[in-house]
Amino acid sequence: MQEPIENLKNRAHQALGDEKLKAALSVIPEGFVNKRLKAKAARPDFSALSDRAVEIKKHTLENITHYLERFEHAVSKAGGTVHFAQTPDQARQIIEQLCKERSAKRIVKGKSMISEEINLAPHLIKAGYECIETDLGEYLIQLRGEMPSHIVAPAVHLTRDDIRQDFQTAHDELPIERALETPEDFVKEARGILREKFLNADIGITGANFLIAENGKTVIVTNEGNGDLCQSLPQTHIVISSFEKLVPTMEDAMTMLRLLARSATGQPISTYTTFTGGPALKKGELGPTEFHVVLLDNGRSRMLGSDYSEMLRCIRCGACLNHCPVYQNLGGHAYGSVYPGPMGAVLSPQFFGRSMLELSHASSFCGRCNEVCPVQIPLTKLMRKWRAEGRQKPLPLITMKLWAWLAAKPALYNWAMRLALPIAAKIAGSKSGAKHLPGLAQWTHHRTAPSVSKQSFQSQWAKSEKAGET
Repeated sequence: MQEPIENLKNRAHQALGDEKLKAALSVIPEGFVNKRLKAKAARPDFSALSDRAVEIKKHTLENITHYLERFEHAVSKAGGTVHFAQTPDQARQIIEQLCKERSAKRIVKGKSMISEEINLAPHLIKAGYECIETDLGEYLIQLRGEMPSHIVAPAVHLTRDDIRQDFQTAHDELPIERALETPEDFVKEARGILREKFLNADIGITGANFLIAENGKTVIVTNEGNGDLCQSLPQTHIVISSFEKLVPTMEDAMTMLRLLARSATGQPISTYTTFTGGPALKKGELGPTEFHVVLLDNGRSRMLGSDYSEMLRCIRCGACLNHCPVYQNLGGHAYGSVYPGPMGAVLSPQFFGRSMLELSHASSFCGRCNEVCPVQIPLTKLMRKWRAEGRQKPLPLITMKLWAWLAAKPALYNWAMRLALPIAAKIAGSKSGAKHLPGLAQWTHHRTAPSVSKQSFQSQWAKSEKAGET
């Protein structure tokens, strides 16, 4: 579901001009940013938890073979099976084969970014299976044939009018005059549609927020409970995940959980936090008769020990997206990847190829993503590295070389600053003042030029020194 990245600029311009999208994204500051801030403030040891989480992740990744073996052994001991997939195609084929061998017809899916990464649901549908997304946000974008626009809230780009129209079109068996005004109305209708899907599903597929090596448990966090139904009602439960989700112990998992919900949705803990391991122990007990874990690599092992290894600490909370001024104005679809925002700019080239390098330019490098990351990933540093590895545009290179040449000649540099600063001060705060200046027309199309001083710092310093002498 990745889109040609050469269209990034076109999609960005389209998103900036979309008033409906702007209205939908306006919920991010209050719905995510402020709630996270309050949740963090209510936990005085948040920074200590963050430090501990970094230690856990570093230790696990440095000893990943050991913990993979422990996890596989624990899952097998509990009656489950672990499958390893090097590529997305191998992961899809493993899951399709499991479905085929069980003569499955209907599959219910919980929210999983890795399943989006490998385009799993469309693949299974094309293979002839009924595969239904059961997370409300994922269900909405499945109706629309879209990819998620956010890793936590996949339908954050939609308004109530969008949802109403989609439900009326997709659920045409229901009375047209029914009430579809409040979130409760939408949830009630989706619940009624999906209940029958759950009860008659042959296979349930979920992702995993964490994998626990010591006992083979998988952990999912949701606010809807659909994930629990996906893994408890069908006869076969398949987990699609990847090795960086591993943590050594239950205690380590609890540390990560204390950070995840607070960073993602501003909750102390999500409504449902579910630990699953193996099939039902006894006949007649609630739960699947078969349990399978498919672990995908897709470039992750290549990241181990590389300059990008710190990105494997990511717990997919979405905090970097929520605080990124670029994401807040563009939304996720402009990125052309299931992983948008700063984390997507680092991950996408690893998973989907170098055509995604252009995403590293979709950043202001303000550093907010670094500040809010609960596992302290230096996202701006990693994006800069991708920029250096990518195709360098001629104009920025020429500009930087010109600046370096000028900065090496103090007298000429000071003269140039005295000439440029009054002009910059004059166009400050204006969208139109810079439209005729080379290189600034596009930059100021959707933003005002920043305010600057009419005098350089050196000039002001010289004046203050002189005043001090007198």
